[in-house]
Amino acid sequence: MDEAHQVIVAQALTNQCPDNGNLVPMLEQVRANCGGIPERTTADAGYWSPEAASMCAQLGSDVFISTARRKSPGSDGGVSPPCIAADDARAQMRRKLQSAVGRETYRRRKAVVEPVFGQVKEARGFRRFLLRGLSSVQGEWSLVCTGHNLLKLYRYLQLEPV
Repeated sequence: MDEAHQVIVAQALTNQCPDNGNLVPMLEQVRANCGGIPERTTADAGYWSPEAASMCAQLGSDVFISTARRKSPGSDGGVSPPCIAADDARAQMRRKLQSAVGRETYRRRKAVVEPVFGQVKEARGFRRFLLRGLSSVQGEWSLVCTGHNLLKLYRYLQLEPV
């Protein structure tokens, strides 16, 4: 999602759970669609994999990925995780998320991503797929995302003075 305009800049749908192999392909899709990689990328715990941070860094994006499914990074009440090697990728990401910059960056994720999902689900009433089969559902999701973006474009153009 584009933070400034809530435009969906990349989308994909898969039947694989969790999403941990999909972050880098998503960033590559952003590069293809927008001509560049975002300076910072946030992702929920489903996208976590030890290789994700280094692969995103190679693409040129500073990534902030939650390492555990919990309310928010750093909300463990100050309790340190069990002994983890200092060079462990999960521990490094956890420290990054607990930093002031990490907390602020990841907190913005709620304001960028979640409103778009809310608009798709609540305002447009899209709560389930009508088609069956992965290929058909991928097409349906592409149409939902395109419709969302067209509405954003229409509303943006309505605000522009003629």
